[in-house]
Amino acid sequence: KMAAPMNRESVPEPGAAPYGNFPNYSRFHPPEGRVSLLPQGLLRSLFPAATRPLLGLDVGCNSGELSVALYQHLLGLQDGNSSAELPGAGKELKLLCCDIDPELIQRAQQSSPFPASISFASLDIMDSRAREPFLSSYLQRFGRSSFDIGFCMSVTMWIHLNHGDRGLLEFLALLASLCTFLLVEPQPWKCYRAAARRLRRLGRSDFEHFRSLRIKGDMAESITRILTQQCAMELVCSFGNTSWDRSLLLFKSTSAQPEG
Repeated sequence: KMAAPMNRESVPEPGAAPYGNFPNYSRFHPPEGRVSLLPQGLLRSLFPAATRPLLGLDVGCNSGELSVALYQHLLGLQDGNSSAELPGAGKELKLLCCDIDPELIQRAQQSSPFPASISFASLDIMDSRAREPFLSSYLQRFGRSSFDIGFCMSVTMWIHLNHGDRGLLEFLALLASLCTFLLVEPQPWKCYRAAARRLRRLGRSDFEHFRSLRIKGDMAESITRILTQQCAMELVCSFGNTSWDRSLLLFKSTSAQPEG
């Protein structure tokens, strides 16, 4: 789901986006398929005592459709309405969304209905030299050192394929260190095989790490094990599976102290 622009108007072969940067991603997996699984009062139940704005981080946001849908759903907003209509939220959320593809980020910025609350930025989350000063600067604007909630929606496979087992472990450890709560939608192993097959079908080189991956099989189980056993997080809830067979897993840091 993370982003790389295509040069033709037709819907691209999925293998043509080796970072998951499909220009029309939401056509394949509509945001409603995810947000409908999440309770509307989720923020209120997770942060009952928070009086300051909540900070969210969406990694691999593509062109922002899902980011906006998550924001609207979690705050109880109706489409096109900029004020909370449901008692649901009672919370203010500042959402930072990043993606590796600058063209998709530009699309997100141009179409965002909530520019004061949702920020879009082009960022390779695996590039520590770019990531650390950027995220630190954003957090310092709010006098914070971490995010209240992170979103990692169909991103883990692309990190894994492009950076290997070590990269996946580093990525999950990073998110765990940055976020008090973390919502993860892992891609199942069958998606890895399909991505590699489509890349080969286009006559491109295989993913560098695909054949050497030792973390494989049930990826939701593997990611849960990594986060709970190596990253000081606990599984709070599984919200079920989307119609395309991906689970939505909510984790909580066991070490983070709420910043009030």
